Amino acid sequence: MNVIITGASKGIGKAIAAGFAAEGATLFLCARNEVTLYNTVAELQTKYPACNIKAKAIDLSVKEQTQIFGAWVLAGLADTPTGKMDVLVNNAGNFTPGTISQEDEAVLEKMMAINLYSAYHLTRALLPTMVQARQGLIVNMCSIAALAAYPNGGSYSISKYALMGFTKNLREELKSSLIKVMGVYPGAVMTDSWGDFDNSSQRIMEASDIANMVLAASKLSPQAVVEDIVLRPLLGDLP
Repeated sequence: MNVIITGASKGIGKAIAAGFAAEGATLFLCARNEVTLYNTVAELQTKYPACNIKAKAIDLSVKEQTQIFGAWVLAGLADTPTGKMDVLVNNAGNFTPGTISQEDEAVLEKMMAINLYSAYHLTRALLPTMVQARQGLIVNMCSIAALAAYPNGGSYSISKYALMGFTKNLREELKSSLIKVMGVYPGAVMTDSWGDFDNSSQRIMEASDIANMVLAASKLSPQAVVEDIVLRPLLGDLP
């Protein structure tokens, strides 16, 4: 299985990469921080020697770099036994809290660039090979911020609403090509976004919870698709 994961050096992306690595998949990973990315690659390759991992440090908030990464993936796929892309996980994202009326005017452009445009441009770069193969799963990491407005969501929430719209339109467009499109809407997950939050009481979810659901969805029969997954902490969203 060939799997492409963006924002794969830590958090949810790393957990998803670990899940597929344990299955012996060939992984194409990217993240902005080169050191963190290659440390993750070394860790996963040591723990899961049966998998094959390729990685490239790239800033997906820049359209041209996203296209470069797409071309790099396509070249790498050509060297795999099947040459096909099985799973694309558009996970790269960034969270900047704030209110629309008070946040810096550049925040919206920043949030849209990484949270929406990276998924849009990378998916477009890889779609021709998926359409030709008439198979594959595209996973867009949305957020509960895409389902309802919440305090201090600001432009982050706007960008995730947009990613949800992209996901739904893409799913409808690709049905006839037998390509699955899934939106994932996590609530609070213990990642770097939460800083030094004390999760000893297990108040919020683990990144592995999200990864397990993505892996499960990837194993369905060709005629079945999980359209949306909403995951929240058992005790509900944090205020």
